[in-house]
Order: sequence, then C-alpha cells, then structure tokens
Amino acid sequence: MTSRKETWEARYREAGADGVQAAQVLRDHAHLLPAQGEALDVACGLGANALLLASRGLRVSAWDLSSQAVAALRDTAARRGLHLRAEARDVEVSPPAPASFDVITVSRFLSRPLCPHLRDALRPSGVLFYQTFVRDKVADTGPSNPAYLLAENELLELFAGLRVLVYRDEGSVGDPHGGVRNEAWLVAQQRNREP
Repeated sequence: MTSRKETWEARYREAGADGVQAAQVLRDHAHLLPAQGEALDVACGLGANALLLASRGLRVSAWDLSSQAVAALRDTAARRGLHLRAEARDVEVSPPAPASFDVITVSRFLSRPLCPHLRDALRPSGVLFYQTFVRDKVADTGPSNPAYLLAENELLELFAGLRVLVYRDEGSVGDPHGGVRNEAWLVAQQRNREP
C-alpha cells in the first residue's frame, strides 16, 4: 500500500511551480494582506500562494509533506529572486505554534483536527485565507472521499471565533455556471486577545 507521503512525492516528482496560480480567494482578496509580517502557506504543494505572498514583501514559510514539491518551490523562488523558507513538514504531526503568523493560507487541503491549531497560530489581527472543496459540487472536481470535502458552512464552524471578512459557499444554488462553485472560500481575521 502506498503511503500518503509517497503518493504526493510521485505527483510532484516531475512538476514545476511556474504554471500554477495562487488560490483564487487569495488573488481576489490580496488587498486584505498586511504590508509586512510572517506568512505561512500550509500544504503548499508547488507554492503558488507562497510565491504570491513573498512577492508582496511578506516573510514566508511554506510547508508541504512532499520534499519534491518543496524542492520545486525553492527552485522557482530562486529563479524569481524571491526569498522564502520552504520545508518538507507534516503539518498534521507538527502544526504551527500559537500566535506565530500574521497570514496563513490553505488551498485544496482539509484536515479538520488541524484547524484549531491554524486558528490559534494567527497573531492578533492575523488573516486566514482558506479555499477547499465542498460536498455540494456541480462538477466532478477534487476528491470524492467525503472526509476531504466540506459540509455546508463547515469552514465557518471550523474557524468559529475569527472575524469573518469573506465567505463564499454557493453549492448548487441557482445558475451552476456562475459564481464560486465546487469550493468554499473563507477570509477571516484573528481577534485581539485579552491581555
């Protein structure tokens, strides 16, 4: 049986990060990024989110289970003259420390037990950008296993306590050819904690 790590290593072995785009939720709402600070791209894959964040002047850490993906990201960042710290790391085993990041991005990755760690890893006023697949899909995209698909409004529940700035989860309502389909988006901000 192939391990989770072996599956992702095979997927990224021949890939390069040049053709990938940052998550749409991040591209559409980049105006909500702080002017400076520490950012984390979780389960970064080829690192399109990390590259966008680094191009905006943030100090970026990018973590992925696949060392192949991390190596491809490092090469792309070096070619573009961008500075970031890419690391092969199982975020489910070694989540980020509390209050350690001003920005966290997650796209097309879902680990429910990790979500409280991500929420707590945001510094006061820190912003989370999250985009991943939902169960109420209008197209056959993404995983088919419901363990990796969000239920209706689930992102809101997983990140309860954060200030919601943007939320989209349109499912199959109305015209399936328009809007945000097959995925849910969340942009949310950490509240200032009491001293």
